[in-house]
Amino acid sequence: MKKVVIILPTYNESGNIDKVITLLEEDIFPKIKNHDMNILVADDNSPDGTADEVRNLMKKWKNIDLNLGEKKGLGAAYVRGMTYAVEKMGADIMFEMDADGQHDPQKITQFLQKIDEGNDFVIGTRYSNGGSVPSNWPIQRKAFSIVANLLVRTIFARFSIHDWTGGYRALKKEVFLKEKKELENFNGYIFQISFLHKVVRDKFKVAEVPFLMTDRTLGKSKIAPLGYIFDVLFYVITARIKELATGSFGKFLVVGGTGFVIQVVIYQILVNATKLPLGIDTVLSAQMAIFSNYNLNNLWTFKERKATNFGQYVLKMAGFFGTSNVGVIVIQSGIVQLGEILYGRNYPLVYFVIGTGVLMVWNFGTYSLVIWKKKK
Repeated sequence: MKKVVIILPTYNESGNIDKVITLLEEDIFPKIKNHDMNILVADDNSPDGTADEVRNLMKKWKNIDLNLGEKKGLGAAYVRGMTYAVEKMGADIMFEMDADGQHDPQKITQFLQKIDEGNDFVIGTRYSNGGSVPSNWPIQRKAFSIVANLLVRTIFARFSIHDWTGGYRALKKEVFLKEKKELENFNGYIFQISFLHKVVRDKFKVAEVPFLMTDRTLGKSKIAPLGYIFDVLFYVITARIKELATGSFGKFLVVGGTGFVIQVVIYQILVNATKLPLGIDTVLSAQMAIFSNYNLNNLWTFKERKATNFGQYVLKMAGFFGTSNVGVIVIQSGIVQLGEILYGRNYPLVYFVIGTGVLMVWNFGTYSLVIWKKKK
């Protein structure tokens, strides 16, 4: 029987913690027969006596534990709590769950079912069918929550995950142990986004459980909206730039830069040595660059999807030359030719650079989605 530890991070939650734990112990845990259910309160030395409330509850239920630590933020509390849950309590599965009653505990069985089905990380989502934020939230708070989540989904281009910013989750201990070292850098609320981002990056299996979030009845939210939005933007933008720079797009840019140098040298020779239209010079100079780009992309940029035999090599090359030349003729050459018509042969390199910039978008899309598309 796998051991489950529900981690409740607290700071000044003495008015809520008794209700949440009692509900779990009396209404939820008795229904769960195939898991060993436990609770860990990760308290940041709350001055309101939260820890004392927990100690009283520990006398009644023996499956409750308390972990105290310095107040450093939500992320730090979760890392501390998860470390304790794994090392001291022997947790196989852990839950992230608010201690203020906003997360519906009736959904715990659905989370566990998803884990038992083979998922590594399960998200409670407020933004898909069957989920919602509290109906009594002010319109500004609803907008703040929706916008923050939409920003993350858009910048990361991960639309299959509906709720990046929520804090109701279940995960296998292996996920935490894999990501622990990096998570120690995120103490505040940005922990939730950074954790999920790393889970997706490392290709853990993720599932979702829709739930209706309710508003807290006591106390107030500890999130500072403007500061949180700034932290979200800073994290997702810097993480995405790093992702692109070190991933296939970054390699694509290096290969494209090599091809650009090859093409521009041949282009300049043709411009100076012939009287051909600039559009023709562009197409002719592109052929050697395309050949170079194909081989470098096949061996490096998309090496995990490269051609593995001569037949595949020729077939992919044919597709590569075809899609590349469509882009060169229609986009790059078209822009160069338009520049020549409008402004004459005075600025051939300017037309060429503009056309190349637009062409890059076309090329990366066709290369990654058609030529070296991922296998299902």
